[in-house]
Amino acid sequence: MKNKVSTSQAVSGKKKPWSWDQYLEDERSQAAPLQLFTEFQAFPDSRNGFKAGMRLEGIDPLHPSMFCVLSVAEVIGFRLRLHIDGYSECYDFWVNADSPDIKPAGWCESTGHKLHPPKGYKPDEFNWEKYLEACNAQAAPKNLFRSQSSSSGSVFAVGMKLEAVDRKNPCLVCVASVADIVDERFLVHFDNWDDTYDYWCDASSPYIHPVGWCQDNGRPLTAPQGHLNPEHFVWEDYMEDTGASAAPTQAFSVRSPHGFQTHMKLEAVDRRNPMLIRVATVADTEDHRVKVHFDGWHEKFDFWVDSDLPDLHPMGWCSRTGHSLEPPPLTSAGLSDSVTQGVCPTPGCRGIGHIKGAKYIGHHSAFGCPYSDMNMKKEVVLPDRLGGEKQITFIPVTKRLCPDEEEEEEEEDGKEESSHVDNRLSQSTKYLRIKDEEDDMNVNSVISGDLQQALHQSVFLSAMSAHPSRDLPLCWEQHCKLLPGVAGVQASRVSHWSVEEVADFIHSLPGCEEQAKQFREEQIDGKAFLLLTQRDIVKIMSVKLGPALKIYNSILMFKHAEDKHQPPAGDT
Repeated sequence: MKNKVSTSQAVSGKKKPWSWDQYLEDERSQAAPLQLFTEFQAFPDSRNGFKAGMRLEGIDPLHPSMFCVLSVAEVIGFRLRLHIDGYSECYDFWVNADSPDIKPAGWCESTGHKLHPPKGYKPDEFNWEKYLEACNAQAAPKNLFRSQSSSSGSVFAVGMKLEAVDRKNPCLVCVASVADIVDERFLVHFDNWDDTYDYWCDASSPYIHPVGWCQDNGRPLTAPQGHLNPEHFVWEDYMEDTGASAAPTQAFSVRSPHGFQTHMKLEAVDRRNPMLIRVATVADTEDHRVKVHFDGWHEKFDFWVDSDLPDLHPMGWCSRTGHSLEPPPLTSAGLSDSVTQGVCPTPGCRGIGHIKGAKYIGHHSAFGCPYSDMNMKKEVVLPDRLGGEKQITFIPVTKRLCPDEEEEEEEEDGKEESSHVDNRLSQSTKYLRIKDEEDDMNVNSVISGDLQQALHQSVFLSAMSAHPSRDLPLCWEQHCKLLPGVAGVQASRVSHWSVEEVADFIHSLPGCEEQAKQFREEQIDGKAFLLLTQRDIVKIMSVKLGPALKIYNSILMFKHAEDKHQPPAGDT
């Protein structure tokens, strides 16, 4: 299952169509039985009636508490790419046409939910009829939606308390509340945290527990952020202070373990490139999760998901719904595509999709490839579309439930993972991070001249410092003299730069004219520019060290300028 493609293996002549039946016979494997899949995973009982341009309402997956105005940006088979109106395409996301996360226009108003309008519109002034007229668009017909009711037979009620696993940091079980209820699902919110940690689930979710579960099972309970005595959190006192009640124990139900077994074959959405569905194998199982392996790809691309994830489908789902299926790249069909059509240097990748999401439909280098080593070793983050300094994880580094369960090949990511957990606990908002040893570069032997030496000292020493943002001001006057065009420009402004504006800026830096062309070819906009590390610039993009120092130093200066304009903590 190694990810290697040799041109000598390419099949000449007309490409044979890939066949599930033939593949199962060749592999001596069996497909996962249909009865193992949920109603949202199995074959749909109707066609996808959505059309590009239709408007609707739905949940923002990066802000699960928010219902937003959405557009259908693309329709493939039974799947939709949805766009959050007024925001960048990099926040687009894919759902199945029967997803419970999407609702018809007007649903929020009729059910008492707050609708977050497109950027530039005030919530109290937004009107669907006027908006559709202004956009010359059509609302998606109500009959296309699978679930339209907001009523629930659930015992849970908004405000009830429970204990819940933090899905982004699965070792943590935290104090949580029921924040919303729609149909049979409810929204889990972690007290005193923002909504990016929220998630929707039903009463049988293995991630939720009644009050007292941690104490009964000898597990530590994470208190709400800002709690005065987090080491000695007492539920009774907390509920008395907040006037809340615990969700009754009988409201929770036990979910039966799934029936998936290792080596079973299925079709699965590629979470690193969600426009694609690939031939996959169940590589491992737990009671409520499965490990997905994409056939023909290296095991480093494997990932764990809940067994009821709507992105898992039975054999033949793509064919039945009119969606293309990506065959294993080491078969004759997949190999032919990867060799003759590929423009990406990553073996097996055909240049489809982009690490920055739907904003770009393709890539031609490791920088934009969802499967390149540079992008596999770090979380892919996006600036929060709502503004501010916060960045939101778009594609996480694969991890198991707890650090002591990490597999050997994942140990190299331990530092990054532990820092992510630390950030959850301390809610750190630092821009600059200490570089891993592999990122350290011995640059003294190749830097010459006062400019390079000054930049080396200011950039690399500050980047390797435990507190780089504190060291940076010590060299601020020197920075401004070396790169006068950068002074005073804030990161928030840079984040809105287009690809052309980034290229123009690089071109304005002394001696960086050639690098401007490369940044333009790589389609690096302002948001991507601010996320670049020194390793990305020097080792991945192969920018010469002199220009790389100027570019990376500029990024640090943009971020420092932003920090200088932030009011001190506690100010209004």
